[in-house]
Amino acid sequence: MTELSEYEVAEDMQIDGLKIVQDTRLYRFTSDSVLLSRFARAKTGDEVADFCAGSGIVAFHFYALHRKVRGLRFTLFEMQEALSRLSEKTIALNGFENFRTVCGKIQQLAPEYREKFSLILCNPPYERGGFAGEEYQKAICRKEITVNLREIAQAASFALRFGGRIVLTNRADRLAEVCYTFHEAGIEIKRVAFAAGREGMKPYLLLAEGVKGGRPGTEILPTVIN
Repeated sequence: MTELSEYEVAEDMQIDGLKIVQDTRLYRFTSDSVLLSRFARAKTGDEVADFCAGSGIVAFHFYALHRKVRGLRFTLFEMQEALSRLSEKTIALNGFENFRTVCGKIQQLAPEYREKFSLILCNPPYERGGFAGEEYQKAICRKEITVNLREIAQAASFALRFGGRIVLTNRADRLAEVCYTFHEAGIEIKRVAFAAGREGMKPYLLLAEGVKGGRPGTEILPTVIN
């Protein structure tokens, strides 16, 4: 039986009775994570990495949506030990046998992860600025304090197989930066969708899929209303 501490809760993922463990004192996932997991596409036998995994919501929700796809395996990378432990409890609570966690920085990936993955999921910190007035542990989940876009692109280029995909979120107004940063890392952005609060509103979020070694050319998909 998986024991939860005083501040930990097992929240329903609203799919097949699966649960995710959260700590009410730490950073809680937002709708961005769910939008990302719905935007990403699974292929049989995908070896999946979740960069900046937090408590693992993107990978867990993605797997919940695609449990019928055979051979999916997941490695969750998170630098905050407390959040990585939450992922381990979620794995135990649901009896997942195809997940493992790695606590560490994606800027320092071990050689064993070179060209290992066919898919990377990444809901990174994408706000700029410092963390005055915020708790450091929460601020680094939202702001580019410990990792930035260029470092994510470089880590993805290192870890992806040729033809592998990365699916990520960022601010809508950083689209051009996302495209040229990943292009410089040998990854072409092939699919983009924007998310808006309601019909006719200015998008606040972008969802992008890039392919390592892909040819130029980007499909712009309908705006997601969240």
